[in-house]
Amino acid sequence: MGSGRWVDPAPLEVARPRLPWWTMLPRWVKLVLVPVALVIVAVWVAARVVRVAWFYPVSVVLGLLALLLYRWGGLWLLGSVVFVVGVGLFVWWWRDKPRFDVWLRWPRTEFRRVAVYAHQWRTVARLSNLTASAKGREYLPRLRRTRSEGWRDRVRVRMVKGQAPEQWEARASGLAHAFGSRSCRVRVIRPGVIELDLVHSNPLASPVALPAMGTESGVDLRRVVVGRTETGKPWRLRLLGNHLLTVGVTGAGKGSLLWAVVWALAPLVKAGAVRLVGIDPKGGMELGQVPEVFDRVVYDNGEAAVTLLEEVAAEVRTRAATYRGVRRLWARETGEPFTLLVVDELADLIAYQTDKRLRERAQTALQTITSQGRAPGFGVLAFVQDPRKEIVPFRNLFPTRIAMRLDEATQVDMVLGDGLRARGANAHEISESTPGVAWVKVDGQRDPVRARAFHVTDTNLVELRHYITGGSATIVPFPDRAPREIDGGTAA
Repeated sequence: MGSGRWVDPAPLEVARPRLPWWTMLPRWVKLVLVPVALVIVAVWVAARVVRVAWFYPVSVVLGLLALLLYRWGGLWLLGSVVFVVGVGLFVWWWRDKPRFDVWLRWPRTEFRRVAVYAHQWRTVARLSNLTASAKGREYLPRLRRTRSEGWRDRVRVRMVKGQAPEQWEARASGLAHAFGSRSCRVRVIRPGVIELDLVHSNPLASPVALPAMGTESGVDLRRVVVGRTETGKPWRLRLLGNHLLTVGVTGAGKGSLLWAVVWALAPLVKAGAVRLVGIDPKGGMELGQVPEVFDRVVYDNGEAAVTLLEEVAAEVRTRAATYRGVRRLWARETGEPFTLLVVDELADLIAYQTDKRLRERAQTALQTITSQGRAPGFGVLAFVQDPRKEIVPFRNLFPTRIAMRLDEATQVDMVLGDGLRARGANAHEISESTPGVAWVKVDGQRDPVRARAFHVTDTNLVELRHYITGGSATIVPFPDRAPREIDGGTAA
């Protein structure tokens, strides 16, 4: 008050209101922009309607039908139609549940998208640290298409710019628990888009029955059916131009895979287009069940087994020399049989053999077969329990690696390769009650495949023997020796 004016000792500080920029435009400009704004709003509303119809087509169609029925006949007609349809669906489910589940896929997809994913997507993304911020703005991964297949949900996601699939793989376990699933696998669809496989149940819990014996013309060495994948499709293995290494603990079901392969090849074996050569260091406990299917078979890991390996390696070099300048890959038209070497327990030959000289000879012969045998028509189907590098030092020579039930998580990386467990290939978590279930990794394919081999019974082996020999389908006692002997081993 010194100058005669009153000064407020505590002035009220209020931020000046900031009006939108368009309110300051001249009136004529606003009149010109009104139609443009209306078009923009109409396009936005139409886009939202199309989006809802795209993600929820069944709900939109049923809603429109319900509205038409209500407008046409009132609440009584709508209730009567709903009751009749409900009873019909119940009878359909009761009489034909498999087909009902297939047709229920779309309604189930829409229900799970709303109830499980859409309403908590933002929260789960934030808690999982899958969001990003820049200049005060939050960026969220976008939930795209969802498909429910009963045993799993396939959730497609557009990642935030700068994200990598590895970030989602590292949080797969947390995502599975957040959405109430048993496991979560991450698959890359295209740049910037991934798909989450959220698994709810095990479609391979039941044994897969062995199909009837096929025909010679129905066997393709590039696509040999040995079981069924978890998606319900046939499990096909490539034998021509390939080698397969199968690893699994005792009781994992390696025998089922072995005999499933032999069963599939039996028509070509009988026709002479395929030749099986076997080594069973366990005294014939496995391959000795049907020795007639093998051209040559040895039941130990000694001199006879190593000699057989060296003979096959020599055949590889000889046949490759005859193909030089003529062809690059074996074909049936050559008149020479495709040769598949079956080794039931590989470690007994190349690691557990006490004779160092025999062990080195076996390794050298096997490396020759696996490195040079694919083009001239030779393949290797090897089984082993211990996947360590010192046991199988040339695992990289097997383009197809199959991991059945294993003891430790580190063994999965040894068999399938680094990073496969992050993509869901947890072979160490396969249940003991599901022998024959395996994870398959093929060189050149990023994602592994989960499958189960056909369940082969003793009756099936008797039928296989009968098919090969043309004799009566009677159980033959376990043979002490096959018809022809080779230096302590035998040949059939």
